[in-house]
Amino acid sequence: MVALKGVPALLSPELLYALARMGHGDEIVLADLNFPASSICQCGPLEIRADGLGIPPLLEALLKLLPLDTYVESPAAVMELVPSDKERGLQTPVWTEYESILHRAGCTFLVLRKDENLFREWPKDSWCQRQAVPGLRMPSRACDAFL
Repeated sequence: MVALKGVPALLSPELLYALARMGHGDEIVLADLNFPASSICQCGPLEIRADGLGIPPLLEALLKLLPLDTYVESPAAVMELVPSDKERGLQTPVWTEYESILHRAGCTFLVLRKDENLFREWPKDSWCQRQAVPGLRMPSRACDAFL
């Protein structure tokens, strides 16, 4: 692949092609290896894997190229903690990292927290899903999925 000026190298040709085909209202899902992307993508969305990468660097790279939708309440969402995670006090520092990345990119909205069932259904209508499968040096973190 030829290096494109100004295009982050971690964005694959497949993802760049998918981004180029997206339009108003299309959505992309960034999810960790625990998200059921393969089974959801049987319903229509395109699955694009990003083995060895985490969601924060992917989000940062995407925001250099892709403007977020300004016609919706919030163009970003995470899955709300399930009751058992709340009971045991699970911490989600990655959510703060997402908000920081979005803020640096000029986004001023709040990241929505979607109920688990809604979060799993919503991606079925998305354009594509980029599944970041962290490598051995980048372990999956709690609640590391982003819409």
